[in-house]
Amino acid sequence: MATTAFVLDEEQQRFCAQVREQAVERLLPLAHQDDPALGERVNRPLLEEMGRLGLLARLFPGGGRSAAALDLCLLRESLAQVSTEAETALALQGLGFYPVVQSGSEAQLARWLPEVASGRAVAAFALSEPGAGSDAAALALEAKPDGAAGTDGGWRLSGEKCWISNAPEADLYTVFARTGPEAGARGVTAFLVPADRPGLTGEPLDMISPHPIGRLRFDGVPVGPADLLGEVGGGFRVAMRTLDLFRPSVGAFAVGMAQAALDAAVAHAAAREAFGGPLRDLQSVGHRLAEMATRTEAARLLVYAAAAAYDANGGTGGGASRSGGLHGPTGRAAMAKLFATEAAQYVVDSAVQLHGARALRRGHLLERLYREVRAPRIYEGASEVQLSIIARELYR
Repeated sequence: MATTAFVLDEEQQRFCAQVREQAVERLLPLAHQDDPALGERVNRPLLEEMGRLGLLARLFPGGGRSAAALDLCLLRESLAQVSTEAETALALQGLGFYPVVQSGSEAQLARWLPEVASGRAVAAFALSEPGAGSDAAALALEAKPDGAAGTDGGWRLSGEKCWISNAPEADLYTVFARTGPEAGARGVTAFLVPADRPGLTGEPLDMISPHPIGRLRFDGVPVGPADLLGEVGGGFRVAMRTLDLFRPSVGAFAVGMAQAALDAAVAHAAAREAFGGPLRDLQSVGHRLAEMATRTEAARLLVYAAAAAYDANGGTGGGASRSGGLHGPTGRAAMAKLFATEAAQYVVDSAVQLHGARALRRGHLLERLYREVRAPRIYEGASEVQLSIIARELYR
C-alpha cells in the first residue's frame, strides 16, 4: 500500500472500511462482549473466523514475511473501532508468532504457519516474568545444558513466566530464557516451545483485561537445537525486533478505541437534551469534544509516521543497530505507543464523563472501553519505559 505518513489513499480507505464491515457482520456476533467472564478464555471460534476472512494471513504474507507495519496498524485500528476482542485476538496471534516469522527455521514455519494463519493454533509471546516486567533484560528463566534433549545437545527450561497473554491455553509459545551467565540482554535465547512439552504447566490469572492472561511454569521442559529461534544468545534481539513492529500497532489499537469513544460521545452530545437544548450546545462540552478529537487525530498521525518509518527502514525497526535517533523507527515507535495510549485513556475517560452514569452500566460500549483502555499503557513497554527510550534516542 502506497501512502504518505499523513494521508491514506483510496485503497487504504477501502481496506479499512472493508475490515470494519467484516468485523460488524462476521466477528462481533462471535465476541463475548456481553459476558466479560468469557473473555478470560481464548475465543477459538472468533480466531478461526478471522482465519477464514484472511485477516490473520495478512500478518504473515508471502509464507513467512511479516506484514508491513502500516498495514498492521490500519488493521488493528479498524478492528478496534468495532470489536476490541477481535482486535486483541488478532494482535496476540501476530505477537506470538512474529518471532518465528523473523527468526524461525523453514521446518518451524512449515509446521506452524498454516495452523496459526488459519486460527487453528493459538500463539503466545512469553517474555515477562514475576521479576522481569518493564526490565525485560532481567530474565531469570534458566536454560540449563542437557545433552539428552537432542543429538546435538539441548537445554532444560526451569522457572516461571507471568502475565502472558493467551496463557495457559495457547498451542505454542515463543519463550525467552537465559542460556548463558552474562547479565542483562546478553545470554538470552529464544525458543519455540509447543504447549504439549513435558514439564510445561500453567494457570489463568484473574485480571480485568478482556483477554486471557496466565502464568507458565517450566519444570525441566526439554528444548533442542530444532526449537531455537535465531542464534544462541540472540534472543533479546529477537524480542526487541518484535516489539519494534508491534509497539506502533499498540498505538493503532489505542487510536481505534479512542475513535469509538469519540464517535459515541459526539452522538450522545447531539441526542441528549440538557439545560434547554442538546448537550453539544454547551461550550464546555464542545471544547471537551474538540480536545478529544484533536488528541485522537494527533495520536493517529504519530502512529502512521512510526509505521512508515519502520517500513522505510526495510521492516527491521531499530533492532539491528538500535540506531536512527529520535526520528528513526525505534524513537518513533516509542513516541507513538506513548502518546496514543495516553490519549486514548483521556478520550475514553472524557466520553464516560459526558455520558454520565449510563456509561458505567455493565455491557455499555464505554464501560468495556473504560476497562480495556488501561492495559495498553503498561504492556509491551509501560509509558515510563517509552519515555526512557525516547530520551535515549534524543541523546544520540
